[in-house]
Amino acid sequence: MLESCQNAQERWGGVHLLIDRWLQERQELVEAYAAINGSAHAPSADTLQRFCEILVDYVSAGHFEVYEQLTSEAKAFGDERGLELAKQIYPRIEVITEVALAFNDRCDKGDGQDSPSLLDELKHLGQLLHERFELEDCLIEVLHNVHQEQALPAL
Repeated sequence: MLESCQNAQERWGGVHLLIDRWLQERQELVEAYAAINGSAHAPSADTLQRFCEILVDYVSAGHFEVYEQLTSEAKAFGDERGLELAKQIYPRIEVITEVALAFNDRCDKGDGQDSPSLLDELKHLGQLLHERFELEDCLIEVLHNVHQEQALPAL
């Protein structure tokens, strides 16, 4: 997961400040996930809380900033293909967001923080986050990079 995150930063880093900041947040999320998932024991309350804070910040930025910007950009360029792809991808991202927020809510309540099921939930969440990152990378590629090429002046 960390490698795919670094690959995304290499491909799209510097293209747009908002995306750069978001990809940095993704990197922080991956690192926080690795810190809590790298042990056979349940993470400490502080480590888990930090992970949840980064998780909520990341998914919120996606929904309330980045996706909106990407969609606006596609509309500005009349990119019907990109908008159609976004309509297909967003529902899956929303499902993953709901799982992430439910995990955060569970942790906020302190429900079963020491339970063995927490590690299973973390593993499942990690798989979903990996899927989400791939979907987001696809959106960045289609809804942003294509438009960057269109915006370049002809030589």
